[in-house]
Amino acid sequence: MSQSAELLRGEKIVKYFGGLAAVNGVDIVVRSGEIVGLIGPNGSGKTTLFNCLSRLLPIDSGRIFFKGRDITRARPYQVARMGLSRTFQVIRVYRKMTVLENMLISRQWRGETLLSMLKPSHPETERRARELLDFLKLSHLINEQAGNLSGGQRRLLEIGMALMPDPDLVLLDEATSGVNPTLIEEIKDHIRELNRTQGKAFLLIEHNINFIADLCERVYVLNYGQLLAHGTPHDIMENEAVIEAYFGA
Repeated sequence: MSQSAELLRGEKIVKYFGGLAAVNGVDIVVRSGEIVGLIGPNGSGKTTLFNCLSRLLPIDSGRIFFKGRDITRARPYQVARMGLSRTFQVIRVYRKMTVLENMLISRQWRGETLLSMLKPSHPETERRARELLDFLKLSHLINEQAGNLSGGQRRLLEIGMALMPDPDLVLLDEATSGVNPTLIEEIKDHIRELNRTQGKAFLLIEHNINFIADLCERVYVLNYGQLLAHGTPHDIMENEAVIEAYFGA
């Protein structure tokens, strides 16, 4: 797949909760090899849009495509099996399992059944888990229960779990939330390295504007569920509507 080929496309996505349009007619595109940002004030619909794109939520209208296939009615595990992984705003790790066990169980994102998950891991699966933990600088914690990790370490672990199925696109929901500045720089470096060496594409929800500006080629801005702006980080920083809505000026 070429660098310019589309991986993910959302067309006129609408999602209602009761009478409220949490996402209202949003168009979004992520191409192969891109790092794209998604920003907006609290309650602007960012996570709801993520949930729609990853098929955790049904949409009320619009269409969603991944690798050219219509996934509008696909189930989350089917989309994961196609190569789309994600993290969550509230960290989702198995706190009473070890770091390595968390990585191994995340192979279910390829759509494995519960029965197959309970079988011993294939040596190749464990090798990949150990390599990713080494890459994320978590290998020294491999036998530690996930609940004993710091918030930043759990964020890194969740990113590792999302990477286990070797996805083409990773949706990261506030990967720097609650993370100390040193680990934020590590997360940034990991994303950049995965993008450069493996061609991984990323769609990032972030409140850390510097993080977005340093990494992203393009940025989408939501406000009240609608697309407020779209452009380069520089364009977004200079957009008066964005400054008013997002930065509170």
